[in-house]
Order: sequence, then structure tokens, then C-alpha cells
Amino acid sequence: MSFNIIVGAQWGDEGKGRYTDLMAAEADLVGRYSGGDNAGHTVTVSGEIFKLHLIPSGIVHSKPICLIGGGVVLNPAVLLREMAALAERGVDVGPHRLKISKKAHLITPAHIALDKALETQKGKGAIGTTLRGIGPAYTDKASRIGLRAGLFSDLEATAVAIKKHIATKNKLLSKVYGMELLDVVEIVDQYIGYAKLLQAHLVDDMVLVHDYLKNGRSVLAEGAQGTFLDIDHGTYPFVTSSHPTAPGALTGLGVGPKMVDRVIGVAKAFTSRVGNGPFPCELSGSEAARLRGTGDNPWDEFGTTTGRPRRVGWLDLVMLRHAHRLNSLTELAITKLDVLSGLEEVPVCVSYELDESRIDYVPSDLDALGRCTAVYETLPGWQEDVTGIRRFEDLPVNAQSYINFIAEQVNVPIKYISVGPARDQVITIET
Repeated sequence: MSFNIIVGAQWGDEGKGRYTDLMAAEADLVGRYSGGDNAGHTVTVSGEIFKLHLIPSGIVHSKPICLIGGGVVLNPAVLLREMAALAERGVDVGPHRLKISKKAHLITPAHIALDKALETQKGKGAIGTTLRGIGPAYTDKASRIGLRAGLFSDLEATAVAIKKHIATKNKLLSKVYGMELLDVVEIVDQYIGYAKLLQAHLVDDMVLVHDYLKNGRSVLAEGAQGTFLDIDHGTYPFVTSSHPTAPGALTGLGVGPKMVDRVIGVAKAFTSRVGNGPFPCELSGSEAARLRGTGDNPWDEFGTTTGRPRRVGWLDLVMLRHAHRLNSLTELAITKLDVLSGLEEVPVCVSYELDESRIDYVPSDLDALGRCTAVYETLPGWQEDVTGIRRFEDLPVNAQSYINFIAEQVNVPIKYISVGPARDQVITIET
């Protein structure tokens, strides 16, 4: 029996899908525990690229059952498109392989319309959301007026609930935001159709997960986004509406803390984020372009979901230490080490300077974080191409030193290093 959690240790887009894919080979069940289709995971298998938004990355393996947990907000239209795309490529997404928690909350066209209206109203203060209705769906959940996926087991109840929901939201959209009314009849018909297609996938997720654990089987909890987008512990208000941290895995799948074996934090060899908010290590100009890439390759620094160019900067060890404290990381996986090849020097942020004082934590106050400047330690770079290396000992000496420096500074062992986008471009460090 094992319960392992994968979390993003930065602002998301760290490459979690790669390690979920890697660890799913040994798992019996892979469960997505938070977020919605605002997240995007890219998995490359034999040169074939899979971009996933809702379905756990483990689906590309034949072994594990995949679960969309109760902590997720679910747009059924997006899910069905993703299922169809995977099925066309020979991936099994039938009810025996893909399960949906009855407790997952549904996203509707009304949530998406409200998301757009709210962002427009904020103007320059906009959060920079993906405009996919995630926040409004979680708002309804917290307000105890949300629609759960379990509705889909009863077509009549689905019709009644969706009709009432859209009618209520239409009043808000028209009277407060001056937006056009949504077509109630059309949306009700759509959701009846979704219910017919998805009701066979519905399960009580907590029962399913505990049955697996009780019978000595392994469960892998897959996170979306990253630690610093957590609604409580991230750079609020420039955060998501859920808990993409290890504690979120426990509530999102219904598991107690004593069941956890490993918490794998995934971090890039540098830092990136999408959307607005403070970023002490942010780069611009040619240095940023060097880390970001051109966008010609799907693994360059452009959002899987939005296509937006990501903001980039040098590695921030203050963030990683903070992520370790919050998630109780047992190990780290470092991605995109290959991007740093060819640099003469590699700066690393080891602390912040705030109002002429040196600090070693991420301030919870947004204004204070915005005043922080990065204090760097510069390490020697390396020129060698590392994409073909599969053993840590074969990495350039300076690349080894870079990895060892991270592990020592964060006080967490590094277990995995990715040196390219393909599934097999991973170095595993045996301990």
C-alpha cells in the first residue's frame, strides 16, 4: 500500500505531468485532486505529444485506473472533447478506466460568462485567469449552491438543477454586468446529453481510493498548478481558487495524513509563472527570451491551456524552501535542466532583500513581496548538451554542482532530473 502525492513547487507549469506519467507506471490508481481545465499537463510518449487538462496524466499508461476527484471542478464539455481526442489515438477512456467523483463540481456556461465579466470589470487589476469559469464554480461550491457531478445519475434532477442555475445566473449577468442572457433550454439539453455520456463514470471517490489502499494497492495523487497558486498560501489574490498543495490532495481525494508515503515536489531549473502578481526573480529582454524559448516547440514556455508566454526568471530557492515547509516534501524532481546548457554563469536566488533587510521567506503580504528584490549567488554554468545523459554521474561537473546546491539549500534530496521533453529523458538518482 502506498499513497504518493505530486505537487508543483512553484507557480505551476513545472512539468508535473512528466513525473505523474513516470510514477503512474507503478501505480494502480492515479487521482487528480484539485483545479479544473485551467491546468494543462503535457506528456510526450515516443515522440507523440499528449496535452491533458482534466484527465490524469496516468491515462496514457495501460495499468492504472484514473480518477477525477471531488476537489476538482469539471467542465463536462471539455472532458468529453478530451476523452474523444484520446480515444481517437487509441487510449482507453471507458468507464472501467476513467472514474469521476460524484462530489466534483460542475462548470457551466454561466460560470464562464461570469469569469469573463469579473475579469473585465477589474480592468488593470485583473487576476489573469484562464477565463474558464473555475473561480465562479468554486465560489458556488463555497456558497453551497454548486452543482455536483452526482446530479448526472438522475436526468430529471439534472434538468431541474441546470434550469434553475442558468435562470439565476442570467439575472446576475444581465442586471449587474449588462451581458446577454444565456439560452436556458439549449444549456439544459446540452447537460442532459453530458449526463447520459458520463453517468457510467461516476463513483464515490473516497470509497474507491480507500478500497485500493486497504487492499495493498498504490495510489498516486496528481496535482494541478503549483504551491504559490494556492488560495490560502499562494500570492493572493493572484492565485487559483483551490488547493494545489499536498494538503489539498488529502481533502480532494478524502485521505487522512497518516496514509501519505511520499510527497514529490516538481520544480523547473529556473522559475516561471503565468498571469499577474509579484515575481522577485523575473527577467526581461534577451535573458528572458533565452529561458522562454521561441514557442516553436510545445515544451517552450508558453501555457498549455492559454498559449500565453510565461514570465520567466532564475531559480528561486526562497520559494522552494517555502514549498518544502508547506508540503513536507520528501524529494524534488527538477525539470528543464537542459535549458540552462550553454550559459557561462547561472544566478540562483538564495534570499530576498526587503526594505534593506535580508529575509529567507516568502512574505504573505502582497505589497511586501512586491518590494522584495532577489539576492543571487552565481554558480558556474556548463556548455555541454545534456539531453542524451541518463546517469547523474555523466552530467557535466558544473551541472552536478548546480543540482547538489539546490538539494543542500532546500534540504530535500533530488530524486529525478529531466533533460528533455521525452518520457525517457529523465535521470533517476538512486538513494
